[in-house]
Amino acid sequence: MLIDSHHHLWKYSLDQYPWISEQMAVLRRDFWSDDLEVIAETNQIDGFVTVQARQSLEETETLLALSESQPLIQGVVGWVDFASDHVTQQLDRFANHGKLKGLRHVVQDEPDNNFILGQRFNQGIRALVGRNLVYDVLIFSRQLKPTIEFVRSHPDIPMVLDHIAKPPVRAGQVDADWESGIRKLAEFPNLACKFSGVATEVVDPTWDLETIRPYWQIVLDAFSPSRLMFGSDWPVCLLRTEYTRWIGAVRELAGELSADEQNEFLGGTAKRIYQLE
Repeated sequence: MLIDSHHHLWKYSLDQYPWISEQMAVLRRDFWSDDLEVIAETNQIDGFVTVQARQSLEETETLLALSESQPLIQGVVGWVDFASDHVTQQLDRFANHGKLKGLRHVVQDEPDNNFILGQRFNQGIRALVGRNLVYDVLIFSRQLKPTIEFVRSHPDIPMVLDHIAKPPVRAGQVDADWESGIRKLAEFPNLACKFSGVATEVVDPTWDLETIRPYWQIVLDAFSPSRLMFGSDWPVCLLRTEYTRWIGAVRELAGELSADEQNEFLGGTAKRIYQLE
């Protein structure tokens, strides 16, 4: 089974998606379930985890409603306001939606690199305990140090690191601080990692398999296939790569693994951690 553990859907409008800048013109259109069906058929994808792209309860509701009629969407990672006094009520609002598998906050866009250690935010995160929901960690590599402390503080909440913490990717050059941070994060058994969004972070004008191979090898060694999962970050990946090119590169890298390890990375890990049907 091939599961894409990370993609987005949206009905585009400038006011709802202000983060899609003029330089991201390829993303300034609708990406919806019909596009998902084409992606699945072209690339033999069996299921997807749909991840929030704007921080609103309404988007979470919309994605959950879509998942009820679109069987390709096996899970949704939505959003609640973890810093709100009403976070428990917001979580209760979605408690009966079986397709809600996780939640996340766009920590990468917070101006304070220590936002993830904030008291109110962490009080809200504690509300996840016992709810069988994953917290997706979305950061830039510069935020790794406080994130290590954050994950350490919540050993009883399953977490997934998005996009290998979004390091600047350069051919023949791996940031030592990023590698050190990744290896420290991997020491926490409640944290898994998505090999996704890597091409988008390439600083060089072009990229190929050898550009991303060192990053693959580091996260593979740190997390092992049992805590590493494939993700596309489509359609955001279109900024640097087509879906078919990305999955082809990932399949080639994963081809060096045993059959059982490939099954874990390409679907088993996501299915187990997100409790997909």
